Amino acid sequence: MSSLPRLYAIADAAFGNPVDSSRALFDGGALLIQIRNKKVGAGELLEQVEAVQKFAPAGALVLVNDRVDVALLAKAAGVHLGQEDMPVEHARSILGGKAIIGLSTHSLDQALQADRLPVDYIAAGPIYPTSSKDNPDPVLGIDRLREICRAVRKPVVAIGGITLERAGDVLAAGASSVAVIRDLVGAGNIAEQTRRYVRFCLNA
Repeated sequence: MSSLPRLYAIADAAFGNPVDSSRALFDGGALLIQIRNKKVGAGELLEQVEAVQKFAPAGALVLVNDRVDVALLAKAAGVHLGQEDMPVEHARSILGGKAIIGLSTHSLDQALQADRLPVDYIAAGPIYPTSSKDNPDPVLGIDRLREICRAVRKPVVAIGGITLERAGDVLAAGASSVAVIRDLVGAGNIAEQTRRYVRFCLNA
C-alpha cells in the first residue's frame, strides 16, 4: 500500500448524510474518506458507500467503518475496525491482501499489539477530548501519541478532537495522518474547510 494521505476525512452520519458530506469533502480535495454510519443496517450503508464511489475522484480511497461485509460487497478500498469488531486476521482473509485495513487503538499496549497484526495503519486516539464518539476512551494527549509513533513501525493515524489549529502539533508528534470528523463535516462550508486542511497538510 502506498502511503495514506495526510488528511484522513471521516464522513460521519452524526453530522448529516454521509453521501452529501463525502461529495463536499471530495470537492475540497480530500483523497481518502471513511464512511461512518452506525445507525443504519448493512443494506442502507452499502447503498451509501456505492453512491460515494460513483463520484469519488480517480485514485481516491473510500473506506468503510466497522463493516467488512459492506466493504467487500461495495468493492471499497478497505475497512476501519475497532477493538470490538471482527478480528483483523479474519477481515484480511475476507478482503484480501490489497485491501486497506486500519485498527483503532487507545493505548501504547494496543498500538504495539496492532503493529504485529496484518493492518496497514494504526489509529491512535482520542488525542484530545472529543464529542464525536459515545463513551470515548481516555484522552491520550500529544506526549503519548509521540510515544506510540516512536514505538511502532506502521503509519499512525491520529484521531480525536483534532482541529486545524491542533493539526500541526499532531503531525509534529509523528502521526502520518490526521483523522478529522467534526472540524470538517461539522463546518458550515465543508468543501472550503477541507481545502484549508489540504493546503495545511501539503505544507506541514
